Amino acid sequence: MRKATIILKQVATGSITTRRIPLLDLAALHAPIQGEIDAAIQAVIQSQQFILGEPVARLEQTLAAYCGSRHAIGCASGSDALYLALLALGIGAGDRVLVPAFTFFATAGAVSRAGAVPVFVDIDPVTFNLDPARIAATLFTQPRAKAVIAVHLFGGAADMDPILRIAAQYDLAVIEDGAQAIGGEYNGRRLLSIGQIGCLSFFPTKNLGAFGDGGMVTVNDDGLARRLRALRTHGGLERYRHEWIGINSRLDALQAALLQAKTPYLDGWTGGRQQNAARYRALLDKAGLPVVLPQPASYQTRHVFNQYVIRCQRRDQLKLHLEQAGVGTEVYYPIPLHLQPCYRELGYKNGELPASEQAASEVLALPVHPALGPGDIEYVCQCLAAFYRSPFAL
Repeated sequence: MRKATIILKQVATGSITTRRIPLLDLAALHAPIQGEIDAAIQAVIQSQQFILGEPVARLEQTLAAYCGSRHAIGCASGSDALYLALLALGIGAGDRVLVPAFTFFATAGAVSRAGAVPVFVDIDPVTFNLDPARIAATLFTQPRAKAVIAVHLFGGAADMDPILRIAAQYDLAVIEDGAQAIGGEYNGRRLLSIGQIGCLSFFPTKNLGAFGDGGMVTVNDDGLARRLRALRTHGGLERYRHEWIGINSRLDALQAALLQAKTPYLDGWTGGRQQNAARYRALLDKAGLPVVLPQPASYQTRHVFNQYVIRCQRRDQLKLHLEQAGVGTEVYYPIPLHLQPCYRELGYKNGELPASEQAASEVLALPVHPALGPGDIEYVCQCLAAFYRSPFAL
C-alpha cells in the first residue's frame, strides 16, 4: 500500500493533479447513443403527441416483457408509482403498511399520502433490505396492517419467499419497490413480477433513467392493471367518466421514447456495473481496511448495483477526503425513516431499530457506473487505503 500512501501525500501537497471521478457520469453514458436519443425525441416532437400515446404503450410492452410481468403502466414518477399501487389495493385512512426504516423517503411518503400509517421495520444489516424475522415480530403489534412494501435497495433483491409466506399468513398485500432494481433477480426470478404490484422509477440516476421524472407500475392481475390505468388519469376508464378518484400521473411521450431508445443498452450497462463491483471486491477484499463491502446474498442471483455501498469507519471524514481527491460519493441515507422529523409523532426512539440506525451512520456510495474509465476504480481504492493508513488522513 506504499503507492497509495504516496498518492495521498501528493494529493494533500498539491504535487499531482487528482483524477475527477464523478459518482455518475450521464454525459459519458449517453454520448455513444446520442444520435438514437435525438432521433427518438425528434419523432415525438414531429408527432405532436406528448402525453401517453404510442411511445408510452410501446415502452409499457417492452418493460412488461423485460420484468416478466403481464402488464406495465407508465406514470409520472417512482413516487407516484408507489402511491398508485396503494390506491389500487384500497389502502387508505387508518391502515398500516410495513416499510423498511432504511430506504429513500418516497417509500414511506407514499403511505402517508394515501392516508395510511407507515410501520417501520428494521433491516438485514448485510443486504440493507427488510429482515423477514423483524416483519413477523412487528405484525404481532399491528392488527390493522394491510400491506408490506419490500424495497430492493441499491439493486439487490429483498428476501421475497419468506416475505410472501408471512404476507399470506397475515393477509397482507406485497408491493415491490424496485426503483433501484430494474433487471434484478431473486432466485432466478425477475424482480417486479413477484409481489402483487411492482414500482419502478426512471429518475435520471437510475440504471434506466429518463431526462427528468418518470415511473411505472408492473402487475400480473388484469383487474388491478385496469384500475391502475384508470387511477393515473383521474380514475377514468373513458373520457369524462370516473370510476374512482385518481390522480394526474401520466408518463409523457418524450420520456417514453427516450427510455425506449436506451432500453437495448440496459443489460450491457448492468454488466458494466457488475464488473466494476467485482473489481472493487478483488482490490479491497484482502486490504485489511475497516470497510465492509457489499456481499450479495445467495438469493440475490442478479444484483444490478444501482449503487455500490460500503460500510466504513469515520464515514464523514472519508467522504470529505475522497471528494478532495476528486472522487464523487454520496450517503444513501443519513437519517433512517423512523427518526425523520415529520414522523416524530409516531413515537419511535433512537436505538429502537438498531440495524437501520447503524447503517445510516456508516454507509457510503462509491462510483460504480458503467462509464468509469481505465484505472478509475484502482484510484478510488488507493485513496481509500491511503485514508486509513497514511499520516495525511484527515
